[in-house]
Order: sequence, then structure tokens, then C-alpha cells
Amino acid sequence: MQIIKDKHIVDDTWQHIGDAETIPAGDVTLSLARWQHEKHTLIHHAGQLGVRLSPADNVAVLADDVKRLGLIELNFADFADGRSFSQAWLLRERLDYHGELRATGCYMPDQAFYLARVGVNAFQPEKFADLPVMLAKLNEFSVQYQRSVH
Repeated sequence: MQIIKDKHIVDDTWQHIGDAETIPAGDVTLSLARWQHEKHTLIHHAGQLGVRLSPADNVAVLADDVKRLGLIELNFADFADGRSFSQAWLLRERLDYHGELRATGCYMPDQAFYLARVGVNAFQPEKFADLPVMLAKLNEFSVQYQRSVH
């Protein structure tokens, strides 16, 4: 599968691991619940670790962990739910997260520019066909009036 990362279409190298699945070597993403339950044993994992957040998750629980995480996925469960925008801003500005911050789920290509302004640097749209449109939307505006997290 391909995603947009840092304004380029690239292959996704991360494996999405369910709560009951065995964790293989390599770069894997886990639910927040599994991360919290197993993080002390995952320190020795052969590969990078990522966490998947739902809009209801409190990002503050990752305050001590952000330096260990190579990826944080923000799931847009519903188009009308903007909490993931706030999560992105909090992760970048308050928790000083520097890794990949990926938007997944139900959002429109038109929102990509605004997601980038709050710190999202990777995009996994629901439809593969949206990748080129979303990439174009990231460069749609050349002037911004408000400060962003960059």
C-alpha cells in the first residue's frame, strides 16, 4: 500500500497489528491499549513501534513515550469529528513529538492542507485514488496568515 509522507507518495512499511496478534519483527503499529499494557516488554522489539489513537484517546498518556515511537496514527472515525486535529497539535506543540504523524480513516483530501498545518506529515486516505488529489491539496496555498506548528 502507498501513503503520502512528507509530500511524497511512498510505500507504507508499517504493519498494523491487532490486539490478539503476535507481534512480528519490523515496524509495527499497536492500539493505545496494547501499547500501555505491553510497553515495558516492547523495549526490546526488533523494529520501530507505533501507536494508533482513536479520537477519544487522551494524547497526554503518551507524554513519557513519544521519544520511543516512530509513528503515531490519528484515526478519523467520522468526517464530522475534528478531535484528531487537536490531537495532532497537542502531540507536536505540547508533547514535542518529532516522529511520523499519520492521518488515517474518514477525512477528505481538502483537509490535508489543514492537517499539515497542525503537524500531520503522513496521510493514508480511505481510497487509494485520493493520493494524487491529496498531494495536490497539500500545496494548494502558498500564503498562510496564521502560525502553524512548523
